[in-house]
Amino acid sequence: MTIANDRLSDPTVRALVAAINAGDRTAFLALLTPDATMSDDGTERDLLGWVDREIFSSNGHLDVQSESADGRALVADYRNDTWGEMRTAWRFTVTGDHITHFATGQA
Repeated sequence: MTIANDRLSDPTVRALVAAINAGDRTAFLALLTPDATMSDDGTERDLLGWVDREIFSSNGHLDVQSESADGRALVADYRNDTWGEMRTAWRFTVTGDHITHFATGQA
């Protein structure tokens, strides 16, 4: 069963999921530290190139199925126009109210 976005525990992660689902690149980037990093399936990626390709130019959308680690680890059905839908895991490192790193990959 999908967890409604407003029920996600961590406010920063909640805002990031909302930005993804709204297609709001500006809001998404505002939640990241200037030196934020990310990895996909264990490989470090160019953050801006990845989010533009995998989220914002391909209509990415997250339906969160479960959360753990105080809301900083999610399992979600992720879909975009490039890859279709897949079960994914997301882990976020949050400092203050900004994300310094996130990791995603198939769950």
